[in-house]
Amino acid sequence: MAKPVVALVGRPNVGKSTLFNRLAGQRLAVVDDRPGTTRDRLVAEAQWRGLTFDLVDTGGIDPTGGLRGEPLSLDSADYIQQIRSQAEQAVSSADAVLFLVDGASGVTSADHEVAEILRRAQGALRGRQPPPILLVVNHCDNQALRAQAVEFYELGMGDPHPVSALHGTGIGDLLDRLHEAFGRLAESPTEPETSVRVAIVGRPNVGKSSLLNRILGEERVIVSPIPGTTRDAIDTQLNAFGTQITLIDTAGIRRRGHIDPGVEKWSVMRALRALGRSDVALLLIDATAGVTSQDAHIAGMIEDLAKSVVVIVNKWDAVEKDSGTLPAFTEHVRRELSFLDYVPVLFVSARTGQRVADVLPTALQVQEERLRRIATSDLNRMLQAALEQHPPPSHGGAEVKLYFMAQVRTDPPTFAIQVNNPKQVHFTYLRFLENRLRDRYGFLGTPIRIVLRKHERKSRR
Repeated sequence: MAKPVVALVGRPNVGKSTLFNRLAGQRLAVVDDRPGTTRDRLVAEAQWRGLTFDLVDTGGIDPTGGLRGEPLSLDSADYIQQIRSQAEQAVSSADAVLFLVDGASGVTSADHEVAEILRRAQGALRGRQPPPILLVVNHCDNQALRAQAVEFYELGMGDPHPVSALHGTGIGDLLDRLHEAFGRLAESPTEPETSVRVAIVGRPNVGKSSLLNRILGEERVIVSPIPGTTRDAIDTQLNAFGTQITLIDTAGIRRRGHIDPGVEKWSVMRALRALGRSDVALLLIDATAGVTSQDAHIAGMIEDLAKSVVVIVNKWDAVEKDSGTLPAFTEHVRRELSFLDYVPVLFVSARTGQRVADVLPTALQVQEERLRRIATSDLNRMLQAALEQHPPPSHGGAEVKLYFMAQVRTDPPTFAIQVNNPKQVHFTYLRFLENRLRDRYGFLGTPIRIVLRKHERKSRR
């Protein structure tokens, strides 16, 4: 099951970014006393009592186009409507909502209007249960303010939860209520997923929807030359080569500074969630633009999530070619994405269908490699050969000894090695061992994890 998403919403300057930082356990959002400081959404992972969820910080909703009696800087005022739209999108897609108000200011007309926005957003949902909304009264820094929080009952949003995001007061109780609100969503096991989940990801306008349509052989997704047309992650089921496959088409991922406020920012969040629940990612690159810094950034996110990947160079039909074009572009991809040197690279044209037939078979091959398990005896023969070829360098005059290797999991393949002192093994030697694993067993397109465990000597009787 994908991680639940919790959205923080409320009018400006009620402490959403401070609460975000408190729950995330680190200072990720800019905190400023001026209303309207947070203009676009930040996302962080948070945990509580075994529940892991994505926390989304939104810009403040201002239904009136400017808080009554509170000055807004002109540059922030320009973004009021976009911020409001952004928060509405978050509510419509979140699994739970924390509605923040200011306990020091008391109930305001803007709070009433925000509450109405939330109710309308809940009522507009179709096909799923509306997300629970917890009313959070912030800035309750003393007992008197905590007692006054009862006045927020008039918003009609349920029990108010007084907290101080700055000092941490009441945060544990709030998280307990959030945990209860998720109920079985957070605690019950999910049915095993048998379908191979393939996410199509990339920056805007590289041809993701066009590739999906070409694979399916029919127009199931709107295709447009305008960047950012696809707003949501769209799942399409199909059976190919005897395997059930879920194709996930996602919105383009842009650099943070180039993401427009509003629905596109939320579509980026959904794309990242789709990537998180995938097995294999198809990273699309525009052949006419080459590998950009944003392509490398997306590739880094795929690697961080330990997803298997196939690099798809699309629009190959639009490139003028000679006998050296293909190897030169392949070298360009390998150089710019050097940390993904183990992945296959396909050159296709979603427009003409050129080599699109190779995409799914390659993705399924990569998934098989992701689930591959190697016998322990074979691994230790490989380890012994690697040690003879290139022994680990000593550390401070102390000999580094590697004793035993075993595969401890698949998805992705993970190997544990018993070592006399794990801290003395340099990361370059781990890369050497990874290369030996790939030379011998392949693992095409899938990351490999190597963990070191301290070897415990058995006591002698």
